Amino acid sequence: MKYLSAYPESLQAQVRQLQEQGRLGATLLAKYRHGHGVRTDKALYDYVMGLKNDFLRNSEPLSKVAFDSKLQIISHALGTHTTVSRVQGSKLKSKREIRVASLFKEVPVEFLKMIAVHELAHLKEKAHDKAFYQLCTHMEPHYHHYEFDLRVYLTHVDAAGKLNWAAPA
Repeated sequence: MKYLSAYPESLQAQVRQLQEQGRLGATLLAKYRHGHGVRTDKALYDYVMGLKNDFLRNSEPLSKVAFDSKLQIISHALGTHTTVSRVQGSKLKSKREIRVASLFKEVPVEFLKMIAVHELAHLKEKAHDKAFYQLCTHMEPHYHHYEFDLRVYLTHVDAAGKLNWAAPA
């Protein structure tokens, strides 16, 4: 239950019971029936920029958004936000980038949105504090619910492998 260690024991026990009964995957598939159609870096960029334009129009611009197969969920990196600085002539230019673990190519849109919202929130709030989570829930009111379910899914992936979500409706 490494992905759920911050949650109350009662919730962990429910997940553990579903896992022991072999029903954890089926429970997730019943709750989130479809995957999403965001499969390319271009589609991901467009998706994230749509969220950014809806909620963070005046924040720093993003120069790149991409899926990254090198991000390892084992080290708890589901996505990253970075500022890349480069010298161009006599000026120092910085560019903001978001990278999302390739795992998110094959999950429900709710999980993709949760990680996109999380990384976008870092454009305004650096620390995982109250202001950060308020911004996340402003952009996605069900943020905490999706975060928990994503952690349940990661628990399932560790134990039994990925689920096969239906194609987008």
